[in-house]
Amino acid sequence: MNQPKSLVNQQKLTPYLFLLPAIALLGLTVFLPAIQAFALSFTRYEYDIIQPPEWVGWQNFQRLWQDEIFWQTIKNTLLYLIGVVPILVIAPLGLAIIVNQKLRGINWFRTAFYTPVVISMVVAGIAWKALYTQNGLINQFLKQLGLSEGIPWLTNSDLAIWSVMLVTVWKGLGYYMVIYLAGLQSISPELYEAAAIDGSDSWQKHLDITIPLMRPYLFLVAVISAISATKVFEEIFIMTQGGPRNSSKTIVYYLYERAFQDLDISYACTIGLVLFLGILGLSIINLKLTAEKNR
Repeated sequence: MNQPKSLVNQQKLTPYLFLLPAIALLGLTVFLPAIQAFALSFTRYEYDIIQPPEWVGWQNFQRLWQDEIFWQTIKNTLLYLIGVVPILVIAPLGLAIIVNQKLRGINWFRTAFYTPVVISMVVAGIAWKALYTQNGLINQFLKQLGLSEGIPWLTNSDLAIWSVMLVTVWKGLGYYMVIYLAGLQSISPELYEAAAIDGSDSWQKHLDITIPLMRPYLFLVAVISAISATKVFEEIFIMTQGGPRNSSKTIVYYLYERAFQDLDISYACTIGLVLFLGILGLSIINLKLTAEKNR
């Protein structure tokens, strides 16, 4: 028996009615502010935020092009990507392979590796900042070994950003390990048994089976870690505040400075637009690579 057309249309409309509250909330909290920020990037809206924005066209982008600090933050952000992403793609996979073994007490190791993920970045940043001080635990340990009298981890312009990178890696290892662990547990043990019969040893089987089958997860982790590294803020804010001499200042921290310290709202929106385009590019690359691998 055919249903009335009105009832069929109502059934098609029902799922969208359930989605409507979420769409409305996203519209008010995400999409509308994003559109306003895009419009503000073409205006002058600074200092006296009570006054309405003044249209200036491409002036903010011309100013951005000539801003040496902005290009320094781009350089620092790219350095952060190069320094953090490869480690967060490779090291968690090794950890996942280890904790995927059926060994006694392995659940304890899984918990230990994942614990940094649930620790607040504020707490982690303060703790690591204390460890990095001149009289901190790290320097005291190096002194005991006779290797150094004290390294200025956060006050040296050549070391500061690398010291912050270490915190990012430490914080993210457990999170990406869990993603890889989910992928490893979906691989049939029979494949490894067949590889063992063919003569693959303990490491060769991972090259022949694990890595090829884990490629979607590798791409996923690469994109997620790259986006996270591009948006890094809390570590910089807590540990170095962009110093010394802008050596650890990233694009997100520079955006924060211009928007909330200098009240240069329109210029901050311009920086945010550049950041959005960069993250959008990373997402498009991920979609294309994933589509090609699935063909």
